[in-house]
Amino acid sequence: MQELGVSTNANYKITFMLDSAAMITVHTPRRGLIDVKPLGVIWGKFSEYYSKKNTIMFDDIGRNFLMNPQNGLKIRPFMKAHLNRDKDKELLKLTQYLKEIAKLDDFLELNHKHWERYLSKKQGQ
Repeated sequence: MQELGVSTNANYKITFMLDSAAMITVHTPRRGLIDVKPLGVIWGKFSEYYSKKNTIMFDDIGRNFLMNPQNGLKIRPFMKAHLNRDKDKELLKLTQYLKEIAKLDDFLELNHKHWERYLSKKQGQ
């Protein structure tokens, strides 16, 4: 996010970011010990604002939202940001998706895996 200038640009309206420093280690039968991003911590500390119903997490590593799969949206990795900044359109498309789902009271019925299909359908209406 730093390479993209997200953390220093006022045009980005990000409520919070969880980087690797916020991760916790959990044991899974299939993968053993892995680090994950615990949205439950955010929901516990800021329950008057955030819950499973209104939180979405973007990450290019799907296991990072293993504890909260319904709230995770796996994005394509963004490589060589300093060289490819002008070519990448993923965040622009995701902006449109966020604008659409912001109208909803509950994200739990969504399947973020198919976000592009959902967006196409909404824009076609």
